[in-house]
Amino acid sequence: MARRLVVQPQSDLDIQAAAVWYEDQRSGLGSRFLDELDLVFQRIKDNPQQFPRVEGDAQRALLRHFPYGVYFLVESEEIIVLAVLHLHREPDMWKSRN
Repeated sequence: MARRLVVQPQSDLDIQAAAVWYEDQRSGLGSRFLDELDLVFQRIKDNPQQFPRVEGDAQRALLRHFPYGVYFLVESEEIIVLAVLHLHREPDMWKSRN
């Protein structure tokens, strides 16, 4: 059974802010960020156990071309995205979200 991916509202704000920032840096870069994030989301859905635990039950997947991590929890029917954060700016912020 495939789990559904649930992006929490605060995570969605993280994503939007990052995409806008990258788009402001260079046209098309925000779209590239979102495309890469979609690929990471698909990898998480396909095999969440491939990603390491970072603390407790929380796991982290890294984007390849952007310094961002996707922090998530795997539950029986859902994968909950806690945060999508820049790895060099408050990388522990996700801990207050679960």
